[in-house]
Amino acid sequence: MAAISVFDIFKIGIGPSSSHTVGPMKAARAFAAGAGDAAGFHVTLHGSLAWTGKGHGTDRAILLGLDGHEPETVDPDEVEAILARVRARGHIEIDFDYERVLERHTNGMRFRALDAGGAAIHEEEWFSLGGGFVARGNEAEPSAREGEPPLAFTTSESLLERAAGEKLSIAQLVLRNEATWQSEEEVLAGLDRLRDAMDSCIERGLRTEGVLPGRMQVTRRAPKLYESLSRGGAPQALQSMEWVNAWAIAVNEENAAGGRVVTSPTNGAAGIIPAVLKYYLQFVPGADRNGVRRYLLSAGAIGILYKINASISGAEMGCQGEVGVACSMAAGGLAAALGGSNHHVEEAAEIGMEHNLGLTCDPVGGLVQIPCIERNAMGAVKAINAAKLAMHGDGTHKVSLDQVIETMRQTGLDMKSTYKETSQGGLAVNVPEC
Repeated sequence: MAAISVFDIFKIGIGPSSSHTVGPMKAARAFAAGAGDAAGFHVTLHGSLAWTGKGHGTDRAILLGLDGHEPETVDPDEVEAILARVRARGHIEIDFDYERVLERHTNGMRFRALDAGGAAIHEEEWFSLGGGFVARGNEAEPSAREGEPPLAFTTSESLLERAAGEKLSIAQLVLRNEATWQSEEEVLAGLDRLRDAMDSCIERGLRTEGVLPGRMQVTRRAPKLYESLSRGGAPQALQSMEWVNAWAIAVNEENAAGGRVVTSPTNGAAGIIPAVLKYYLQFVPGADRNGVRRYLLSAGAIGILYKINASISGAEMGCQGEVGVACSMAAGGLAAALGGSNHHVEEAAEIGMEHNLGLTCDPVGGLVQIPCIERNAMGAVKAINAAKLAMHGDGTHKVSLDQVIETMRQTGLDMKSTYKETSQGGLAVNVPEC
């Protein structure tokens, strides 16, 4: 498996979905770059990309990608104008195949490049594997990282052992690994940019009013929550959980509107890690930039473990693979920021997932709105509680993080496909779309 960086787990992009928007855009762009001088394109979306693709904006993402745009740099405010220009050219056709699931992953895409006469000149299958990760055909996931980090780990057990052997915290170990690919100063600057991007997303979400895109016409709640809480002056500790709710909801309303977010580790769960980080900065005495960096490095390490040993795809694991993983990451990260030991970090991450096992992904109308937005608020509060529970102990506990990750993987495999980002079960079929 290619080496994974914390900057692969945390990526700046656009909403509403890392697997249905970010991944398909990246795949489409890569295909177009290798397709030669094509006069047109035909794309077929399979599995979960077909079932919930329209609600998640997959067709829009494909158009942007084939036009050469990428999620990290495309301006959300320019998307509609770009799409209008692409559609006016009329050279791209997108079909939704609701019957066939491609073999490797339920998030499958089949691309065909066409000549002027409509004949195929190049064809490829691509897969969106969750969290913005993509792969072509049966190939391994491409990696921009060259070189093996000096303190590589694949399990929480090996992570703890290597850290203990080197007398390092988890954050210090990850920082040393990241220095394989760029200087330590660049790593730290990158972490600071992630923090700034998360904070900017919260601020936009708290101040942007209106109705979210889609036929359900969901009204944004974060601005009213912010206004109500602000009447009491500066945030007070007694209202900390209410502020966390507002911050998480603000991010995921921005995501649902197609705004700029930090995939962490997915877009559907993008509000949890920023909200818990904001909690640390706002309510923990002595919080500082080093604590922020410990938080992100430790949370990133936990995300890497889930990526390696299970999945961060809601279409594979249900929402336990998105909100559950983000909750686990945030819990471990907060324990690190609070000065916890490596065993406190591992225990907090384990608690964060243990109480999200079996969480389904059943978006109403195929939109990343209900229950997704509110679910981020619940996940953030749960992460804080998990970190606090862990910090009250000495780091010893009965269930390891490795065991809970494997349990999540098995639970995801056992879960019916109707509860895994298909909008064919759960709230998606029991709540009228109105």
